[in-house]
Amino acid sequence: MKRIFTTYIFTLIVALMVPVALSAQFRLSAEVRPRTELRNGFKTPTSSGFDPAFFTEQRSRLNVDFKDEKYALRFSLQDVRIWGEVPQIFKEDAGTSFLSEAWGQYFVSETFSVKAGRQIISYDNQRFLGGLEWAQQGRRHDALLFINENPKTRTKLHIGLAFNADKDKLEPAYLQAPGASFYSVGGNYKALQYAWYNKTFADKKGSLSLLALNAMTQNPDSTVSSKQTFGIIPRVKAGKIMLAADLYYQTGKIGEQNVNAFLAGANATFQTKATPITLGFEYISGKDDDDTSSDITNFSPDYGTNHAFNGLMDYFFVGPANGNVGVIDLYLKTKFKVGKGALLLHGHEFMTGSKQLDGEGSELGKGMGFELDAVYVRKLAPAVTLHVGASALLGTETLTTIRPGNEKFNQWAWTMITFKPTLFDSKEEEKKKKKKKKK
Repeated sequence: MKRIFTTYIFTLIVALMVPVALSAQFRLSAEVRPRTELRNGFKTPTSSGFDPAFFTEQRSRLNVDFKDEKYALRFSLQDVRIWGEVPQIFKEDAGTSFLSEAWGQYFVSETFSVKAGRQIISYDNQRFLGGLEWAQQGRRHDALLFINENPKTRTKLHIGLAFNADKDKLEPAYLQAPGASFYSVGGNYKALQYAWYNKTFADKKGSLSLLALNAMTQNPDSTVSSKQTFGIIPRVKAGKIMLAADLYYQTGKIGEQNVNAFLAGANATFQTKATPITLGFEYISGKDDDDTSSDITNFSPDYGTNHAFNGLMDYFFVGPANGNVGVIDLYLKTKFKVGKGALLLHGHEFMTGSKQLDGEGSELGKGMGFELDAVYVRKLAPAVTLHVGASALLGTETLTTIRPGNEKFNQWAWTMITFKPTLFDSKEEEKKKKKKKKK
């Protein structure tokens, strides 16, 4: 009933907005994205005797974008489900439908605006703050943003604030009940404050971004911990070579434990006649097994699009967080045309970011394995894109020692087709009308 009611409300909003679009910008778009996967050692090594997983998961969205002179709105209704989880004839729906986005933005001036609601927070290459759109559900924040963007100076400054509560104490008791401020939603922050600054260099020679973020999490004893993350993200173009880096440092306290962790990555992309080639590395700190201190030295890219990093098989920071191990990732990436599409090839050599010991106390080797990813992408139509991917990971004794599963050779294959049409665009309709008048 709740899902049906949400759908009715969303449809009503669309119906009310269409007439208003005559004097403003109105866009209605949709997305249907089924993805079929064969998993045989995805995210962690498989074990002998285990059967591969084979399934199709689908994301469906309906998006409404509205923009007037002084404000903008976005509503995005989303449904995520596994094919077959609901019978052909049913009265109860096991699928998950919800508002993916619902925000409003007020333009105070040409350069300054305020944005509030459920929204994507995504910056730079999404290493630490990203929309996680590979996952069918995506990542969303309930937040208030103060945005200053000046095209003349090529600068952007975003300040974000969030404070989360849940309904374990129902309103109105929530306002004054004992323990009402305790936040019990696992894996999420209770409060967030951040500032992101970006400067684009002249002649598109690169950019520099700075990030300062404080995440406050609820402790079991009702106290609150705070962890700070500071980032520097430079991009510099030198001739035909693009140099990029990601430098992050984490500090603060989680309970009684001090945080002292970092991430350092750099890569260079060379433009050749045939294809671009990217060579790079990333070091994510871990915690040595023989480190007896209580300090947290393993870095955590908490809110990023982690699927885009450290291999597409998601062995690190997606699903399993990789514990205290950390990771060193040496990689080579390229892309070239194949027929009417493009083929992406990625190779990764993984090593531990810390000293790891076996059950007898002997130090394990640094190498964890090699992963090869291949993805074919082809545009079938302006609003239809096909992806076909295959990955293989050859692990080492170290990997099977520190992870569940005993098989060293692991595979993953998938195919995804994305339908992403614009159903109505007031701007395009206005252009069509003007063309007809000229004729």
